[in-house]
Amino acid sequence: SLKLGRLYRYVKLAVLGSLAAALVLNTHSLLASLQRNELSERRFLQLNKCPACWGTSWCRKFLNGQLRLESWGRLRLLDFFNVKNVWFSKESKAKQGIHSAIPMGRQVLSHCQDSRAPSYGMVTWEDKRCHSGCVSFLLLPPASHADHDAIWNRIFLGSAGVSCPDCVPSQLLVHPIPLAGGGSFPSDEGWPFAKYLGACGRMVAVNYVGEELWSYFNAPWEKRVDLAWQLMEIAEQLTNNDFEFALYLLDVSFDNFAVGPRDGKVIIVDAENVLVADKRLIRQNKPENWDVWYESKFDDCDKEACLSFSKEILCARVTVDHNYYAICQNLLSRHATWRGTSGGLLHDPPAEIAKEGRLEALLDECANPKKRYGRFQAAKELREYLAQLSNNVR
Repeated sequence: SLKLGRLYRYVKLAVLGSLAAALVLNTHSLLASLQRNELSERRFLQLNKCPACWGTSWCRKFLNGQLRLESWGRLRLLDFFNVKNVWFSKESKAKQGIHSAIPMGRQVLSHCQDSRAPSYGMVTWEDKRCHSGCVSFLLLPPASHADHDAIWNRIFLGSAGVSCPDCVPSQLLVHPIPLAGGGSFPSDEGWPFAKYLGACGRMVAVNYVGEELWSYFNAPWEKRVDLAWQLMEIAEQLTNNDFEFALYLLDVSFDNFAVGPRDGKVIIVDAENVLVADKRLIRQNKPENWDVWYESKFDDCDKEACLSFSKEILCARVTVDHNYYAICQNLLSRHATWRGTSGGLLHDPPAEIAKEGRLEALLDECANPKKRYGRFQAAKELREYLAQLSNNVR
């Protein structure tokens, strides 16, 4: 035991010594990071990556140094831990969230369309330097209905911040961050996304919404019920709306949602994985089984934020339960796991509600249905039940 104790101390001293040495060696870089405003640098904004670029509407603000990174975001050494590529910055006294667009494939995309790709929702783009199709990106086809024009114009005429000077109108590449967070589905019209402010190169600026949903995990029961109801309403809105666009959330976790400190409104703050399907176009093209209701498969993977889905199927069916499945499994039900916890947002309900058993039954059926098409009905009843509970506890 004495030998093990000495060995432990030696290892501990070696680790501390290595950290101290690394700190000394990188002192210059640390000081430079603190003094330099990288939001004004073309390299950091990746302006050289255009036309795979989200736009230039805020380039003047960026390049003139009107935006500055806050706190730990100024240290480039910590970018390794910033897996979501999200920074916080200040413009005057307003706090803005700065979201970095995800690098697209091999940076430079050719406009080669894969003829084998289905025409009703997904197109595969190929890089000429690759020997096969590199990455699949969502491409929204040209509008075919008059009442779609408003959204199509927002997407293809650049108000969403997308810049592609070499593309013809039917080939504009649309990325989910400017798509959902920008002018296409704006918060001003009731869409549950952070307000899009502008873009420069591969950086997109959106407004700061509030604390992430995770900070409410142990909030009072009445607050959690209200948040759960809002989440189910979001799932419904994105699935069924007057525009006949279905927006499917492919990455659902507690840190992808935030809650407004004043109005308590739930907002999607990370929309980098949102798939958009045009239901009218699906009805028009009638791919195989287009009118068969699609039930998402429960994914018991014992990991955080698991979801099982097929982009091709989501883009080829009119009636899909994916959003209900994603919200119930990853946020609300006992199957939800996050940062070492389990039980979901609605954990530990009051004794009378737990005894009644209806809430648990609806959550289980919504996450992992036992009946055919059970999730559709369970989601509807769960929305109504949460609304009732929310009214009762207010």
